[in-house]
Amino acid sequence: MTSTLPNQAEKIRNRAALIEVIGGYMASQALSLAAELKIADLIHDGVDTSTALAEATGSHEPSLLRLLRMLAAVGITTEPEPGRFGLSEVGDQLRTDSPNSLWAFTRFFTDQSLFSSWQSVGHTIKTGECAFDHVHGKNAYVHLSEQPELSALFNYAMSQESRISAGQVADGIDFSDVKTVVDIGGGDGTLLKAILTAHPHLTGVVFDSASGVAEAPGVLAEAGLTDRCEVVAGDFFSSVPDGGDLYIIKSVFQDWDNEPAANLLRTVREHMPANATLLIVGSVLTDTATTDEPVMFLTDANMLVTAGGRERTESEFRALLEETGFTVESVGRNAAGPLSIIKAVPAEASSCHCCHATES
Repeated sequence: MTSTLPNQAEKIRNRAALIEVIGGYMASQALSLAAELKIADLIHDGVDTSTALAEATGSHEPSLLRLLRMLAAVGITTEPEPGRFGLSEVGDQLRTDSPNSLWAFTRFFTDQSLFSSWQSVGHTIKTGECAFDHVHGKNAYVHLSEQPELSALFNYAMSQESRISAGQVADGIDFSDVKTVVDIGGGDGTLLKAILTAHPHLTGVVFDSASGVAEAPGVLAEAGLTDRCEVVAGDFFSSVPDGGDLYIIKSVFQDWDNEPAANLLRTVREHMPANATLLIVGSVLTDTATTDEPVMFLTDANMLVTAGGRERTESEFRALLEETGFTVESVGRNAAGPLSIIKAVPAEASSCHCCHATES
């Protein structure tokens, strides 16, 4: 007689897996509160019992204990003995002072404005319209421009997200024949800071909206790069700085659907010299979705719901670049950590040798 126990065990595992996904919003909101209360900082500093943590945060101890245990169950905290907590390697990224911190990233992407948009995801799926605009009566970028604290948090979050990929771009590109790097949509200058620090012969321009570059002067001054880098505010759909040898657009295209993305590329093409090079740094979707790289598909869906943007496959990037006057020379998948690097040149230009992206 064949035992049904293995089949039952598999059913139970599958059931639990689905329930964990159903409860994803619970975990994200618990993370949001833990980040707001700076629980990870307190635990790292030795405030590690639920009683002490409740006192430090002004919380109800029995309720906080249960939240901390939930976070332990999903791999954020640890509970080596009843009522005493530590941090997992994943949870350590919630520390504000960690070199790998994702504290601001956590705060921003669990913000109520984004969460409420996802509660209206059905509107997007039924109509194709951005849920954020539907809920808030304005697009996310206008909303950020009207909320200075949230805008600063967004810029900081993007800086935290960029650290690993910025270092890999700085180390993985041959800048020997480049003089000036123009970072389009460069935010607080994190990427350009990494590049100019690693390559002392370079000068640069960080270009973004006024709210986007608000923190850039401070970031570049702290790194001692003020004399080598110009901060320029503007609208990249209208104009971008002229005269660069290398133009970089990192983590920007997913914010926009195809028409505005094409307009951005046309603007860059209009202003860049014929012998300059364009590098696009961002996610490149696989042709089919698997469980191997879920973050890029989460990002794609989030862009749909909160910004009306999208991630793209390699073929979609190639078509977009060809349409706007570029020729793709290489696609380095995962050449910048989880991000890829697409190298393109003006279509009428011969193959450019001013920089080389490692192609995987």
